[in-house]
Amino acid sequence: MRAGLPVPPDVTPTADPIDTADTADPGLRSDQLELIRSVKGFMPDDEGQALFGVARQAARGGLGPLLEVGTYCGKSALYLGFGAVPFRTPVFSVDHHRGSEENQAGWEHHDASLVDARSGRMDTLPVARRAVESAGLDETVVLVVGPSTVVASAWGQPLSLLFIDGGHGREVAWADYRSWTPKVAEGGYLAIHDVFPDPADGGRPPYEIFCAALESGRFREVPERSCGSLRVLRRLAAPV
Repeated sequence: MRAGLPVPPDVTPTADPIDTADTADPGLRSDQLELIRSVKGFMPDDEGQALFGVARQAARGGLGPLLEVGTYCGKSALYLGFGAVPFRTPVFSVDHHRGSEENQAGWEHHDASLVDARSGRMDTLPVARRAVESAGLDETVVLVVGPSTVVASAWGQPLSLLFIDGGHGREVAWADYRSWTPKVAEGGYLAIHDVFPDPADGGRPPYEIFCAALESGRFREVPERSCGSLRVLRRLAAPV
């Protein structure tokens, strides 16, 4: 466990055999990686391939579908989809496709090419649909269009993997965390992107919800799966 991060007192952060069982599995093919690199997004290669690995492991476990909060243009959905497709496990990618706060005009990550000329609003849905289609993942990756919390309020199926990478504002990030983490199956995975312990490296909300997951006693980090700002945790069994 990384220094300075809270560890629930009743959790021993040791490697679980199932977390290292797929080390001999093939990774992404070069053509798959090339396609992913062509998609707009903010996921570095090493973190994306770590996400692919945990998606593959989660799909193999068969505890339920995979779900990500925050599609943007579909880059991370492809990492998840390529990991899940061999096991015929669906990936649901939830986004309102109007852009997070940091994607709006005047902000650092604004991309004017993603603005709908008719409405003047961000619209990443057409780009994400093309990415999924180009990858041949139409029957694996399901784009769910709508506010994350509204979708969560009607969602009843346990998840083998929840990936939180939506808006990074405090209110939005905490709403995603509170709405979706109870739906992770026991033994399932929770992945959170842009977790930066040092405030100089990035915003606080993803780090704060990561710490909250650890402090809840319901999750432990899987260091073998975490990479860079992508932190991966696993849902613990409820006490008997």
